[in-house]
Amino acid sequence: MKKNRDILGIILVGVIVGIVAICLGIFGNPANMALCIACFIRDTAGALGLHRAEVVQYIRPEIIGIVLGAFVVSLVKREYAPKGGSAPLTRFVLGICVMVGALIFLGCPMRMVLRMAGGDLNAVIGFVGFVVGVLTGIFFLHKGFTLRRSYDQQPAEGALFPAINALLFVLLIAAPTFVFFSQSGPGSLHAPLLISLAAGLVIGVVAQRSRLCFIAGIRDAALLKQARMLICFVVILATVLIGNLATGKFKLSFAEQPIAHTEWLWNILGLYLVGFGSALLGGCPLRQLVMAGGGNGDAGVTVLGYLVGAAICHNFGLASSAAGTTLNGRIAFGVCVVVMFIVAITSSEDFKGKGRISK
Repeated sequence: MKKNRDILGIILVGVIVGIVAICLGIFGNPANMALCIACFIRDTAGALGLHRAEVVQYIRPEIIGIVLGAFVVSLVKREYAPKGGSAPLTRFVLGICVMVGALIFLGCPMRMVLRMAGGDLNAVIGFVGFVVGVLTGIFFLHKGFTLRRSYDQQPAEGALFPAINALLFVLLIAAPTFVFFSQSGPGSLHAPLLISLAAGLVIGVVAQRSRLCFIAGIRDAALLKQARMLICFVVILATVLIGNLATGKFKLSFAEQPIAHTEWLWNILGLYLVGFGSALLGGCPLRQLVMAGGGNGDAGVTVLGYLVGAAICHNFGLASSAAGTTLNGRIAFGVCVVVMFIVAITSSEDFKGKGRISK
């Protein structure tokens, strides 16, 4: 009985997330990008002047809502437990690498699902890389990979990340001259502020309660033989697919998909980075945001890595566009995948053991 209730609950979460994504698209967010954590962090980085790509600059209220929603519900449910100190610099660097992969593919795991639901076959191809990336991370988990334990922090420490997001909301409303807003391109396409904020709050609450994570779906199925989270993803996909069919937004093709490119190899490799890095970090970008909202300082450092990674991608020409990938982006992929393997190998107990000299 309890198992059935749990399955029904996770199905409900998938339906809610799918409906929220559909509504955001209807109210003005970019097509097939109604809810993309990587893209929205990228837009926020641009709004703060960390990069000057004028078409992707907007403080996304959805990000603020997710963080504050997770923060409030963790307080209400007495799950607010600030922790931190687990390899912060390593997490920061891995966050940068994950963002490089996301902007090569042009989307995070959430957007991958939304693109698939919109008929974008490039995302279906990219999904292969995502799965292989997560499985690579699982291989190292089997080898004893760990970034070491976190330590209890002061309550005020855990509240810093939500406070930063509250400040971002003030900047969004006040719109001072040092904050940039796109006049064209994806950054100029957004749902009304209060609708976006409310959508983020809903996602933050349900993601915190359900522990929603795209990495966990594959990881739990492979390690624990549990399909609970995979069911949620299928429901999100099905819900958004139904919405796209009903509104005439479904288009099954590789070509001419919104904010996407057709370089199938790099769609695979970009999401490989996202899957591998997120598996090492212990959660996808959405999960990192939710954990940061709940007081996890390690997740907060990871999100800052995403933010800086987005700035690096656009300042140094690493990000892809509808025209395809860039040479700099391909070189960055090579650097990032090497970094990830170095972190994975040097942080895995089995590989450390092989390097020891017995007495």
